[in-house]
Amino acid sequence: MVRLMERREILLRQMPKNTRNCPEMTGRALVIGASGGIGGALSSELVAAGNEVVEISRSKDGFDVTDPGSVANNLASISGTFDRILVATGILAPSAKRPEKSLSEIEAEDMARVFAVNAIGPALVLRHIPSLLPLKERAVVGVLTARVGSIGDNGFGGWYSYRASKAAANQIVRTAAIEIARKRKNAIVVALHPGTVATSFTDDYPNHPKVSPEAAAKNILAVLDGLESSDTGNFFDWAARPVPW
Repeated sequence: MVRLMERREILLRQMPKNTRNCPEMTGRALVIGASGGIGGALSSELVAAGNEVVEISRSKDGFDVTDPGSVANNLASISGTFDRILVATGILAPSAKRPEKSLSEIEAEDMARVFAVNAIGPALVLRHIPSLLPLKERAVVGVLTARVGSIGDNGFGGWYSYRASKAAANQIVRTAAIEIARKRKNAIVVALHPGTVATSFTDDYPNHPKVSPEAAAKNILAVLDGLESSDTGNFFDWAARPVPW
């Protein structure tokens, strides 16, 4: 943990944006969910750092992370490989709903919808990711999940569907990292907690400390740039601290 945090601090304090890319990296990035608050900020930050950025989003491309055909068609339309792939999709609860506060509020249909977006969606995306990664060069895949998906760090309860769906997403990321590493030794696949970000996602929680999407994007990219191959399959927060499963 100390080693990774030290690398992150070096990146944040010493590296200008235009030197953020590692020498062996191509400077191509793919952001899935680019129309969201964090996704849009990630795209902007990557462009500002001199990367070629390909964006996929529901609003611009009709991308539906819960539809296997939509995922396959959108990702199949992309050519070449990427050294950074960010998956920034997700919902807190179905439209016009809020996370459950108690067992009595659990609704099967609502829970299925949250799982479809937060867990099955990233799995469908990861299914196509290997073909978008270089065989030998360093590449990083970051899937945004959430600290509340941690089973070991759950001290408050509630939010059943969101917590469980993010825990499932973390397991999917972990398992995908193992498989991808078999053929792409320099590929790093991680789950990321971006912190509580001030977006429409968190509008209903005004008293909770938040960071701007721009600050969250800088933090996430700094964490990714500080990772090594041995970090693949793990779960990190915005400050490069490991999060318990």
